[in-house]
Formats: sequence, C-alpha cells, structure tokens
Amino acid sequence: MIPLLVITGPTASGKTALAIEIAKRIGGEVVSADSMQVYKEMNIGTAKPDEAEMAGIPHHLLDVVSPDENFSLAAFVPLAHKAIRDIHDRGKTPILAGGTGLYVDTVMENRPLSENSFDPAVRLRLEKEWEEKGGESMHKMLFDLDPEAAEKLHPAEKRRILRALEIYYTSGETKSAHLRKKPEKIYDYFVFALELPREILYNRINRRVDAMLSAGLLAEVEKIYNDLRGKKRTALQGVGYKELIWYLEGKASYDEAVELLKRNTRRLAKRQMTWFRANPSVIWLDGMQKVDKLADECIARFMRQKGEAK
Repeated sequence: MIPLLVITGPTASGKTALAIEIAKRIGGEVVSADSMQVYKEMNIGTAKPDEAEMAGIPHHLLDVVSPDENFSLAAFVPLAHKAIRDIHDRGKTPILAGGTGLYVDTVMENRPLSENSFDPAVRLRLEKEWEEKGGESMHKMLFDLDPEAAEKLHPAEKRRILRALEIYYTSGETKSAHLRKKPEKIYDYFVFALELPREILYNRINRRVDAMLSAGLLAEVEKIYNDLRGKKRTALQGVGYKELIWYLEGKASYDEAVELLKRNTRRLAKRQMTWFRANPSVIWLDGMQKVDKLADECIARFMRQKGEAK
C-alpha cells in the first residue's frame, strides 16, 4: 500500500503551512483536498497558497477547472488517486491536505463513488421540489429515506440534501448504504487534524476575512460574478463568494455581507470539526503549537507507525 500522510482540520487552523513544512523535511508533495481551490481565478476567497507560501513544494489539484465549470467529488477522486500514485512512483511522499471532509475521507479510504449515479431528469425534478417545498421539507424527505445521511446535514445544505436524494432515486440504494460498502484499502494512511480553542479559531477566521477583503476579495468576486452572470455554477456557492454576491445584487449591505461571510465561515469550521471528530482514525494535534513543533510530531508519528523509527 502507498503511505499517505493526511493533514486536515477546520478552516484557518494552519493546515497549509503544516503540510508545506512537513513536505520540506521528508521530500513530500501536497495534494489539495479543498473543493474550492480547484477553481482558477478564485485565489483570495479560497485562501489558495501563492508561490511564496508554497516555498517550492509542488502542489497538485489547484487551478484544475475554470469557475464556469461545475466540479464534484466524482471529478476530484480519480484526479487525487492519480496524483498520489504519481508522487509515490517518483519516490516522494504524498501529503493530502485540506478541509473538505468528504473529499478527504473518500480518497484516503478509497470509498466507492456513489456520485456515479446521475439522472438529469431526477435532478431537475428534485430541484423543482426544493423550490416548491423548501429545505425543511426536503430534509424531512431525506430523513425518512436515509436518516443516517440526514442527521449529518442542515436543512439549508441544498446541494448535499438533493445529492443524497438523487443517489437514492437513481440507484435504489441510500447514500449511507453506498458508503458502508467495504472498500479495498490502497493507502496506508495516517491522518492528523489541527484543533484550536473555539474562541481563538473564530478570532482567526474573523481576522482572515478582514485580510481577504483588504487583499481585494470583493474585486475577485465581482469579476467572477460578471463572467458567470445568469449561470448557476458550483463556484458561486462557496463561502466567501455567495455572501458578497448578495451585496452585489443589492440583497444585503456591504457590512451585512461581511458579517454573514464571517458567520458562515465560523459555521463551516464548526461543521468541519464535527465531521473530523466522527473519524476514529484522526490523530488530533494542538494547533496552538508552532508549525515546526507540529511538523516534528507528525513526522515522528508517521515514521513510527510505518515502522521506520530508528
């Protein structure tokens, strides 16, 4: 099996810096597991590392598609598997780093891709039902069919609720049943997650949003919004983009949009923590430590569990 080091955790916890520091020391390359960093031109709002931050470490699955193209788990997984294999075949250590929990888990556990179930007619029908009945009703529908999946979702998570319903109506099997199928293990993975006190994490998030705005986030969002005007694209649904689009459309004042952005980012971090806490394989790290100390700990554990400790 291919040794795979995984660095995850909530947004603004320091995943990128840690993955890069580890990669420098062990000859690694980073495979991004972030559902928004795959988009070209979306740099500020996704906290995509720039050349200076990468420090010469190769990064994979950044800038994969344009914002005009929809992207999904089904598109991500084969690209991630290929990148990991290529890195390993070149004698380097693959490091999967990112906070999109579904992407991380599906790749490292080699889960079957239920996303292959697709029927445009079913999707259109479910979209129409959502517009007519609303999120609460559709969430209840999912709860009746697949309570295990529904319990993990909020009624406002339209895309995930509709996708879970679509899997059921196209395959005849629930999303939870798909995920319970025992996959073939292809990675000897070691997964680390960063944890910080909630107040400190939320303060980091608020400061990072302010820094993004100062760096030109609104201009970035406005350009993408104008390029995609009238089109429904996954890229426009990302936290940091949809809130400022509300401002551009006159649905919220600038100050209201900024507060929504901060609030939604904090809620995203909370959902991420809930997701990763459900995984017993996760080794939790104190995110308050300096990055060099965290790298020491990750590498020591990684090597020890591989049986390579001297």
